[in-house]
Amino acid sequence: MLIKDIFNQKKPVISFEIFPPKKDSNIDVIYNTLEALKDLRPDFISVTYGAGGSTRDKTVEIASIVKNKYNIEALAHLTCIGLDNAGLNKIIGELVENNVKNVMALRGDLPEGMDKRVLEESSFSHASDIITVIKKIGDFCTGGACYPEVHPECDTLDRDIENLKFKVDCGADFLVTQLFFDNEKFYNFIDKARKAGINIPISAGIMPVTNKKQIERMVSLSNATLPVKFTRIMDKYEHNPEALKEAGIAYATDQIIDLLSWGIDGIHLYTMNRPETCRKIISNITTIRDTLEGK
Repeated sequence: MLIKDIFNQKKPVISFEIFPPKKDSNIDVIYNTLEALKDLRPDFISVTYGAGGSTRDKTVEIASIVKNKYNIEALAHLTCIGLDNAGLNKIIGELVENNVKNVMALRGDLPEGMDKRVLEESSFSHASDIITVIKKIGDFCTGGACYPEVHPECDTLDRDIENLKFKVDCGADFLVTQLFFDNEKFYNFIDKARKAGINIPISAGIMPVTNKKQIERMVSLSNATLPVKFTRIMDKYEHNPEALKEAGIAYATDQIIDLLSWGIDGIHLYTMNRPETCRKIISNITTIRDTLEGK
């Protein structure tokens, strides 16, 4: 099923993101993650890959496993970094062969030392370039990323939303946000996006805090601000991993409950391949989720 059709059929859509093991690791380790997630009833699972296009082949393989072994809709990430027309056609062909019809189109993070001008001179320099080509190929559903607190390379939210509207006009069917920790920032973004004519579903990306250094790195990439409440949690429990994990789960749960009460299109959990954290969060919202789904 195309993910855009899932959004048309239900609300909220609950999805997870996983990533392949490192290039020199056995792909079998991903089975443990999927086995632990499958009974949580995700509407789809997205599969990312490493910086610079590393593990791209494993992404297609794992997306196939998600779809054909676990019967869960798969969303395969595809970035501009290191991509040319021949490479795109090859990947699309492999996805078709494996019955994967959903693609998350991204520019991708620039590898360390790469000049942005090199990417701008390539066949694909923006996610919109990938979306435009895929829409001409066949019956694919394409997702795109968005930044509730402005893309790090953009100067204002209004300008960023103009760029996002162009991506949507090129054919993006739904959007998934980068992580954020202040729901009010997200609501402000949604309001501006809707006023700009962006009317496709927008799923809120949530990352539970399990490691302070990891979160700080992700924040630097996503431009997310840290609320005082969130900072207190990290500072208080940074030297106690189990306490930080417990507090992080509680914070993410609180975010999600508020988002669901607001009427969000979907929740996209960045699992970081830690299914136990994901399981606890979903368990915390079981009754709320069932109520919203009419169960």
